Amino acid sequence: MEKYVITGGKPLKGEVTISGAKNAAVAIIPATILADGPCRIENIPNISDVTLIAQILKQMGAVVKRVNKNTLDIDATTIKAPTATYDIVQHMRASYYLLGALLGKFGKAQVCMPGGCDFGVRPIDQHLKGFAAMGAKHDLIDGAIIDISAEYLHGAHIYMDVVSVGATMNVMLAAVKAEGVTVIENAAKEPHIVDLANFLNSMGANVRGAGTDVIKIKGVATMHGATYSIIPDQIEAGTYMVAAAATKGDVMVKNVTPKHLESITAKLREMGVTVDEFDDSVRIRVEKPLTRCNVKTMPHPGFPTDMQPQFAALLAVAKGTSIINESVWDNRYRYVGELCRMGAQISVDGRLAIIEGVDQLIAATVRATDLRAGAAMIIAALNANGTTEIDEIIHIERGYDDVVEKFRGLGADMRKERTETTTQVVTA
Repeated sequence: MEKYVITGGKPLKGEVTISGAKNAAVAIIPATILADGPCRIENIPNISDVTLIAQILKQMGAVVKRVNKNTLDIDATTIKAPTATYDIVQHMRASYYLLGALLGKFGKAQVCMPGGCDFGVRPIDQHLKGFAAMGAKHDLIDGAIIDISAEYLHGAHIYMDVVSVGATMNVMLAAVKAEGVTVIENAAKEPHIVDLANFLNSMGANVRGAGTDVIKIKGVATMHGATYSIIPDQIEAGTYMVAAAATKGDVMVKNVTPKHLESITAKLREMGVTVDEFDDSVRIRVEKPLTRCNVKTMPHPGFPTDMQPQFAALLAVAKGTSIINESVWDNRYRYVGELCRMGAQISVDGRLAIIEGVDQLIAATVRATDLRAGAAMIIAALNANGTTEIDEIIHIERGYDDVVEKFRGLGADMRKERTETTTQVVTA
């Protein structure tokens, strides 16, 4: 096991460069299965989720070569069997994108049930509903392996009962080579959905409407290899923006798409943070005391649920009483107890978190209960008086590229150390 050791109380200052989007990468890498030739994927974040999905493709028979830290060459034409039932699949939620990609390529797939951060039930019923409308049938083997196949995969009109990023992307993967036209209504609109559509189109697919609530896909017979660069990660960018605000710093966040950050920027400005926008960067400055605000998580373009824990850490040191309404996940407040160990005043009532701001947090030994909660612990530790130790950092490294070096580059007193214990609980 390893841990982060952070001595807080210092304003972050300087520049940080944002990596490629995790949520785009973990769908685009499986999408290479659909190509009839090699692909090169650039601006890939150097995170464990990317390493895992690349290993899964290798185990399936694909040739995967790392050109450099942020570029992968993938030739999936060597995959012979559409099966991914290895233990490694259970350690990441995004492994379910293998279902859509393998179904689209081979007309069948066997994939272990996905893992991922544990903060509520993550059903894949909308994924399976979409596949069924396209002619696929599925079964569950030994309660753990999804077996899906279609004698004839065809276009269909699919209405998502709930806005689901994963289901939208998975149906897109299956539909690009299905015969006929697929229409997805009530589709999710996140930037990484647009990025996946752009990648698929670069391989010869015909996807229109990504970024709106209606996506139309005309199936094609073949798709070729392509070179593609992944968009910047809006959640990583938002995390550094919030960290700068929490430490009353002055940080230039580079390699971003400011439009993707609008909901985060709006809330920071509401709290009194100065946000200057440029073509591909934003500058975060705090020149006056932070004030309360209310946040409700919503599907894009609303406030992202993946920024909710980080914002809670910020609101914990803002003047006044703030309320967070988590409308996406049922159980995303598991981290609250950890923040309260650091002196935060937070009470939870169902989907609501009521936060009474304090002047400064205090150091403590805490743990990362999931990926974004781990980011919240870092933000809290950077604000806190004293030295904080964060355990179970395996969750954080699923989604943040070079997090220690990036924060150190901003002046943070942060390092990674090995812990003495030899056992750990992993919530994949």
